Amino acid sequence: MLDPRIHPDRISAACVAHARRKFDELARDGTSPIGDEAIWRYARIYAVEAELKDMNDDERQAKRQQLAKPLWDKLKEWFELERRLVAGGSTVAGAIDYTLGHWSALTRYLDDGAVAIDNNHLERQIKPWGMGHRAWLFAGSELAGQRTAMVMSLVQSARLNGHDPWTHLRDVLARLPTQLNSRIEELLPHRWQPSAAC
Repeated sequence: MLDPRIHPDRISAACVAHARRKFDELARDGTSPIGDEAIWRYARIYAVEAELKDMNDDERQAKRQQLAKPLWDKLKEWFELERRLVAGGSTVAGAIDYTLGHWSALTRYLDDGAVAIDNNHLERQIKPWGMGHRAWLFAGSELAGQRTAMVMSLVQSARLNGHDPWTHLRDVLARLPTQLNSRIEELLPHRWQPSAAC
């Protein structure tokens, strides 16, 4: 979540999958029927989102208001009712409190068709790096770790921009010694155009 003291010009949007995951754990453990009900309610919200994936941002925002917002309103009403019935300090209370405490950020995506309902896509993108983080503790030195992080950022940025990372890096490294400083941005993954040698 963004700290409004550091970024007063930005509005935070929270990941619905994180809130949902707390109830998924309850449902999996079989410790509370509230977990099952919450998962069913979240599934309905995600079903609406799946129907809107091919729309442009304005259409998506309008349909979210029409179809998803009423589901969120009912979910909040249900959470507030259930919260009064469960003991404070319980896992269920914690899951409900987390969701209600982040309500504005969780529902922020309803007001902007360009905002995703969750950040699962980004988490999948960084998963390879997260899985190797322990191995990279032994990069050799702090400076080597920083260099490794830079290379990983370039590789992932090339992928996100639809390039083969090896082709991109090979071309950039070949062109770098003769590239003018004033045109160095042309080699960044989002601006890169392969040279004739590629």
